[in-house]
Amino acid sequence: MKIHQTAIIDKKVKLGKNVEIGPYAILKGNVEIGDGTIIDAHVYIEGKTKIGKKCHVFCGAVIGTAPQDVSYKGDQSVVVIGDDNIIREYVTIHRSKHKDGITSIGNENFFMGSVHIAHDCRIGNKVVIVNFSAATGHVIIEDKAFISGMVGIHQFVRIGTMAMIGGMSKITQDVPPYVMVDGHPAKPYGLNKVGMVRNKVSQEARAELKKAYKILYSQNIAIDKAINMIKNDLDLSIPEIKHFVEFVEISKRGICKRGDML
Repeated sequence: MKIHQTAIIDKKVKLGKNVEIGPYAILKGNVEIGDGTIIDAHVYIEGKTKIGKKCHVFCGAVIGTAPQDVSYKGDQSVVVIGDDNIIREYVTIHRSKHKDGITSIGNENFFMGSVHIAHDCRIGNKVVIVNFSAATGHVIIEDKAFISGMVGIHQFVRIGTMAMIGGMSKITQDVPPYVMVDGHPAKPYGLNKVGMVRNKVSQEARAELKKAYKILYSQNIAIDKAINMIKNDLDLSIPEIKHFVEFVEISKRGICKRGDML
């Protein structure tokens, strides 16, 4: 292990093989760092925080600190971060506000500089979040979503898999899987065709999703009626269509309001 002599590491900290700790980094409490992970200079990690293998945490990031919630009473809670994540400069990731609650982050994510992940968020795999964007409490972001820069995501909002959020958007309602949204507040502007091709979504599934999108965002059809039409008219054996329907059906905040462009 390469640990700089100025780093401060609590006796409770568990370090895997080939971990690197840079100058003036501070690791405090029941922190676990997986094999091959690099912690750069001036990083601060505390609490019951587990970071997986081959992650890279860049200068000034803060992970595992108390949630920014006035109701938090100091209960022990957790941050769990998977493998192969890139966490750039000054990213902040807060632990849960609930006793034994978890803020969780999957594998192969890329959080660019100054991104904020608040308490109780659940981030999937291969998610990209661009500079200065913030996910407030209890946000769920599914696999392979792309969040552009300076986006604000309201608490309890869900972002579906392969959804794409335009820069400086205000997200106050759920964004269905595979959908592109933009604006303040955000409105849908079609499907993330490039993302689906890159992630090898079949041509058949893309064609069915296009039909589902047009039904869902038709100006003259209520959401519940649109979902029934999709279930009756389209092939629910296609996993992408099934997920699209189920995501919308369980939405508590409602989905992003309809835009003028189909």
